[in-house]
Amino acid sequence: MGVRRWLPALVLLWLVIGAIACGQRGYFTDPEANCSSTGTVAVTVIAGPLNYFGVNPKVTDCNMPELPQPSP
Repeated sequence: MGVRRWLPALVLLWLVIGAIACGQRGYFTDPEANCSSTGTVAVTVIAGPLNYFGVNPKVTDCNMPELPQPSP
């Protein structure tokens, strides 16, 4: 029962530390918001404290699949 009690708090702390790392890297003040910058913020937050141990995740390309177009 102890793990169930502390797990949500630990996950929240993990994500807060990742958000702090994003702030320190200036990701929240970047005026260019696109798929790759948004993806980089997301993976940095998910990496959490690992950012302070040398992990520097980046999303460099967001290739969206070509969707079929309706025929005229």
